[in-house]
Amino acid sequence: MSRPGLRARVTAAFAVGALMLAALMALFSYDLTRRSLLDERERAAVRAAYYDAAVVRSGLDTGTPDVVAVLRSLDTGSARRPLLHLRTGWYARAADLGAGSVPVELQRVVAEGRPAVQRIRLDGQPTLLVGVPLQGELGYYELTSLREVEDTFQVVGLALTAVAIMIAGAGAALGWYATRNSLRPLTAVADAAERIAAGDFATRLDPTTDPDLTRLSTSFNAMVDKLVQRIDRDRRFAADVSHELRSPLQTLAAAASVLTRRKEHQDERTATAAGLVADEVARFQRLVDDLIQLARTEQPAHRQTVDVAELARAACRERSLPESLVTVAEGVPDQWWVDRRRFAQVLLNLLENAERYGGGPVAVRLVAEDGVGVLEVDDDGPGVPPADREAIFDRFVRGRAAHDRAGTDGTGLGLALVAQHAAAHGGTAAVLDRAARGARFRVELPGAVR
Repeated sequence: MSRPGLRARVTAAFAVGALMLAALMALFSYDLTRRSLLDERERAAVRAAYYDAAVVRSGLDTGTPDVVAVLRSLDTGSARRPLLHLRTGWYARAADLGAGSVPVELQRVVAEGRPAVQRIRLDGQPTLLVGVPLQGELGYYELTSLREVEDTFQVVGLALTAVAIMIAGAGAALGWYATRNSLRPLTAVADAAERIAAGDFATRLDPTTDPDLTRLSTSFNAMVDKLVQRIDRDRRFAADVSHELRSPLQTLAAAASVLTRRKEHQDERTATAAGLVADEVARFQRLVDDLIQLARTEQPAHRQTVDVAELARAACRERSLPESLVTVAEGVPDQWWVDRRRFAQVLLNLLENAERYGGGPVAVRLVAEDGVGVLEVDDDGPGVPPADREAIFDRFVRGRAAHDRAGTDGTGLGLALVAQHAAAHGGTAAVLDRAARGARFRVELPGAVR
């Protein structure tokens, strides 16, 4: 399982922090509200019980008191129920009330002449029981229902829970917004790095974007400047060396040509040696040409409208191949937005690779997929082993891999140039298996088809 990204982790931290804070505040508010409501209801119930106890005491002071009439005279409403304990027994207005409704301990306290208050559950409902002592060991009890208070507690609890959830959501939104703005400079750095990797070495960060990130912008720009200087230095070195090698190579090539033309006047060993020298000089010349081309690949692609179908046919004609190899997929325009020089070089290198190491090209296709121009060149060779498919486009690798496959020479730069030209367009180069025998070289150029 992959680890969540920084933005997801920060957003989750904000959400969890907001939820914990909201939960603590909700618990505190709930407890404070509960205590306040219960205390208020208890004070009101005690006042009412004392008042009703005084009424009962006055009603019992008569010579022949009617206990039931006295209890009925109380204005207790529907929330309070009176219960009277006399020497003759327990009296109540409801048949379900009796001695069992009052805890024994509370009865003992009231019998000792002390008032008492206790919360109990009666018939599954929360009830507040108030006991007021009368003369002797007698007592008046009043049961007040707390169901309304419990319902209020549930509503308050649900409201506080909803508030906590909304606060957690607000915290997550705040975390997402904060990370979005705080990571925006890093996004700018990533975008700049992508453009630089695509060959746009003029890309720089604006050091005035954020004063707190001035050091990062300055350091990044300085790093890019040094990188560009090193690339330019390496490119100039390769180009200078290649150009310096051209003159002696031309001299060697001319001398080798003379020796080759006069091989009928030479003995067999000398003629063989002269042929080997001519082949190696020719290979060295191709290497120098590829190095010069490679020194130019670091420049960004100069795109223009190019008839790639005609360019592909011209590449086939240049290598004495039939133009019928070139096919354009249905609906794909002939005009692409590419660098003419680079695209022509890609075509020539792929065709040369197919001729030298793939048994010859059998198809050149131009395809389009969601604005991405795709060039595919199929060969009729033995294919490319999976282990070599990544390395085959690396510099100086193609020659070794091709030599192992076909037993021929190669500069090692042909497919490396293909990959470099594709990268200059922001694209990729890859090699796949054909459905039949052979390999398929595929170059994808984003934005080439409009």
